[in-house]
Amino acid sequence: MAEQLTGLADDRALLGRTSTAERVSDILRGRIADGFFPPGTRLSEDGIGGALGVSRNTLREAFRLLTHERLLVHELNRGVFVRVLTVEDVEDIYRTRSLVECAVVRGLGESPYALDRLAGAVTEGRRAAAGDDWKAVGTANIHFHRELVALAGSERTDELMRSVFAELRLAFHVVDDPHALHEPYLSRNQEILQCLEDGDRRGAEQLLETYLTDSLERVVEVYRRRVGEDPTS
Repeated sequence: MAEQLTGLADDRALLGRTSTAERVSDILRGRIADGFFPPGTRLSEDGIGGALGVSRNTLREAFRLLTHERLLVHELNRGVFVRVLTVEDVEDIYRTRSLVECAVVRGLGESPYALDRLAGAVTEGRRAAAGDDWKAVGTANIHFHRELVALAGSERTDELMRSVFAELRLAFHVVDDPHALHEPYLSRNQEILQCLEDGDRRGAEQLLETYLTDSLERVVEVYRRRVGEDPTS
């Protein structure tokens, strides 16, 4: 936890002089999405409040917002914890992803598209794989899909999917072999990018649909083996 709080303190400057619970929740959501707080982690009010330099009331409001997003849970007399997902949660996350991501690709106008950030996420993933940092590959993969959604140019869709991708990171934490989970999708991300660079929206959508189906099956298989029907195991 000490290392996590040290990293969190680096985000203090992002709050500026007009700190709000929404901005604190944005920071914590981002940290969850990037894997700094694994499922089941108890979040210390004193530690996090001190690292960010915010009041207890502000932090509690941020916790409330993230609880509403299903990222945190409050346990009576125990505190606030990063949520541990169930298999049903994972299936619903992928259902939402399929509905939104495929619709974004399907609804793109005529090419060329602004793909620099999407290409950057592909490069980020390959660089992390070359360094044998498979947790970072998972983060890059989430960044790829976040940038894919951003192609819609919709702030509401971006906001919706921010919490979905943060929940997805919670599911990834259960996987004990991130190399096996993430490695196949490095090339598949490149294939989707290539289709979009070629202006082939239909091809990109078909690749994405298969991609998400395969990813769901892989994650659920591991999830059932690791947690079964008891998410606290």
